[in-house]
Amino acid sequence: MFELNSSVDIQLPKPAEVVTLPSDMSCHDHGYAQIVIGLKGQSEFEINGYGNRVGPGQGCVVSAGANHAFGGLADQTDILVLNLPVPSVDESVVLQQIYDLSKSEVYFHIDERLNQIIRLLSQEMALFPEDTLLSKACHDTLVTMLFRHMTRNVSVIKESRFDLAVIDNYIESNLSRRITIAQLAGSVFLGESQFHCRFKELLGMTPHQYVLQKRIEAARSLIDQGGYTLGQVAELTGFSGQSTFSHVFTRLQGMSPSVYKKRIQ
Repeated sequence: MFELNSSVDIQLPKPAEVVTLPSDMSCHDHGYAQIVIGLKGQSEFEINGYGNRVGPGQGCVVSAGANHAFGGLADQTDILVLNLPVPSVDESVVLQQIYDLSKSEVYFHIDERLNQIIRLLSQEMALFPEDTLLSKACHDTLVTMLFRHMTRNVSVIKESRFDLAVIDNYIESNLSRRITIAQLAGSVFLGESQFHCRFKELLGMTPHQYVLQKRIEAARSLIDQGGYTLGQVAELTGFSGQSTFSHVFTRLQGMSPSVYKKRIQ
């Protein structure tokens, strides 16, 4: 399973496994590195005394021997764990480089294309948890793909992690869905209260107001393009219904979406 009894015991569990985290924090260390990827819900990790959140589309590298605590923050929090064998002289260069990378205790984001692959493989492993060949095949595939991704997109721990470009990308990628402050905070590895205060301090508005603004900007773009009913625009931009969309659009734009649509036609 996910935990070993001692940091000197380097006998590996399965190469790759889907784990449901308990809500209470657990703590351990082990003599091998791990890549942890969020699948469902939000988890909190603390590696060598430094904490961050990991949710879907995010991950972290736990270095060998690093004391780390972890726990789920939702009713069900699932993660994918890739357990990395200690590299030998005969091991691949990729594995050795990931071990070198893990010394920085890094957190990283995963793009949507790779995240789709991770979800599909994780679903297979969840269906067949005892299939060791499947576990090994998924491990080898994902370790290779993740290494290429991580060397381009890794985010080393630093004091200021507020990155508006990352936040905007998360909003744009999830515009048709409900977006919570916890999800936005998790996209830049910040706690909710810290994220909320920092956001308002830098942008002069709340995260909720900012998301609404982004939804309306996208709605205007869709109306400008033509070919969509107002109901379709509301759905594509994440509003619960056309009446809610119309109310917010009117409040922020000073006119209803139907009036705006007539003006540009």
